[in-house]
Amino acid sequence: MVDVVKGEVREGVTIATDGNHITAVQAGFAPARPGQELIDLRGHTVLPGLIDLHVHIADEFSPEFHSEQFFKEQADYALRAVTYAERTLLAGFTTVRNLGEKERGVSFALRRAVDAGYIRGPRIFTSGASVSTTGGHGDPTNGLRLDYMGDPGPELGVINGADAARKAVRQRYKVGADVIKLAVTGGVLSLAKSGDNPQFTPDELAAVMETARDYNLPVTVHAHGAEGMKRAIQAGVDSIEHGTFMDEEARQLMKAHGTWYVPTISAGRWVAKKAAEPGYFPEIIRAKAAAVGPQIQETFAAAYRSGVKIAFGTDAGVYPHGLNAMEFVYMVEAGMPALEAIQAATVRAAQVLRREAELGSLEIGKLADIVAVRGDPLVHIDQMNNIVFVMKDGVVYRNGQVASWPLTE
Repeated sequence: MVDVVKGEVREGVTIATDGNHITAVQAGFAPARPGQELIDLRGHTVLPGLIDLHVHIADEFSPEFHSEQFFKEQADYALRAVTYAERTLLAGFTTVRNLGEKERGVSFALRRAVDAGYIRGPRIFTSGASVSTTGGHGDPTNGLRLDYMGDPGPELGVINGADAARKAVRQRYKVGADVIKLAVTGGVLSLAKSGDNPQFTPDELAAVMETARDYNLPVTVHAHGAEGMKRAIQAGVDSIEHGTFMDEEARQLMKAHGTWYVPTISAGRWVAKKAAEPGYFPEIIRAKAAAVGPQIQETFAAAYRSGVKIAFGTDAGVYPHGLNAMEFVYMVEAGMPALEAIQAATVRAAQVLRREAELGSLEIGKLADIVAVRGDPLVHIDQMNNIVFVMKDGVVYRNGQVASWPLTE
């Protein structure tokens, strides 16, 4: 059993659950008492349920991603998301943080359906639609004909100025968001020219943070460019997503402010590979993908060496859902020890969610989210791609069979 709090591995352990909570973690192999079911995972490594802090659970990128919005109904996106949610859960990710969605409301409906037991999926924390500026990375009308563009406002997540920023935060509180997600720089997959320019002013960021604190909502930011990143860090955001062109000044600011870094190496690797395929991306995206994608793993390595706080996130939906665990391999390739990579996806990710009292470790009183792999992932980190046991909230969803997806890395 990986004890992610103490940073050690314990041999020969029995974990007892009752309902959806862990009730005992004890040395030795204890027999089942009357009324209990024994699940024998000897020969396996048992870990807390994994947490992916950056997914797009309602979407999955394809060459038709931008055009299909004119032909698909919201129900189409929701029904496809059922499959994405199940893949994610069976890959061992019992909790995810959804950061942005093309179709408004789908992640909230999915969250309700999972919680009610109608579908199988991870526990979902969601931002709903991300917040951007006019023409920014999250503006849903980028690239459209002029008569289709219109002038979207805070309800759709597009702001200009401090008052609109406050309204956007309050709108997300109104619809039940768990976190505020800002696009403070350009991005790769939007139909806009820049992938890294700053897109929020300091006064807009200050208004977001002031309002988010009033409503007790954490704030995370999509950021590739260093300048937009630094403005966000100085404003007091909780975490930086991607961080592609993070420089030494940004790293030092993150350490000084205690800002978390969520790298999403998987997305970088995926878009870099797809940029080499003619026709996969529109040309305006292809150039950005080729420039940004290959950089993220190197940025992660520099951030780790500098002592920046790192938590696990992949940007699933940019690449196919269910392949989330490849991020462990990429983190270890870049110099992070396997145990620390696992901690990033468990105890540290729970801290980012502000749910460390119930998630992220195998301790008495925590929710019964338990996963297992055969062998030792601290020696062979790629075993994290071979989850054979998944329990979420005390319910077993996989026991004894490795997941197999139609798309592989």
